[in-house]
Amino acid sequence: MKFLVVDDEHDVETLFRQRFRREIRSGKVELVFAFSGQEALEIIKSTNPPDIVYIFSDINMPGMSGFELLERVKSDYPHIHVSMISAYGDTENYQKAKEIGAKEFFTKPIDFKNLREELHDVLEDNE
Repeated sequence: MKFLVVDDEHDVETLFRQRFRREIRSGKVELVFAFSGQEALEIIKSTNPPDIVYIFSDINMPGMSGFELLERVKSDYPHIHVSMISAYGDTENYQKAKEIGAKEFFTKPIDFKNLREELHDVLEDNE
């Protein structure tokens, strides 16, 4: 199952690969990374139908924000789940994300225990 992580900080890739190495090694999860909202859309569109099941996206990125990406994904690919990640866990960002259609909202530093539970829930739902 393909999960797309979108964040303009490149070190996020190393962090996610370390934290989910067991799931990656087992073949249950394939992590794909995009470093901008535009790159994320290109990855999603690269297969028809898209093979991305879930997106974890940062909110604050140069160019297309995570909110703009969320709007585009929910409009064009409503079956893809999207969770937002932000350094700012304020109520306004949370409310906006949920209104647009985010499944979950995580704050940085990321609680990987909660994120792993979310990932495993998706895996179970798709078995």
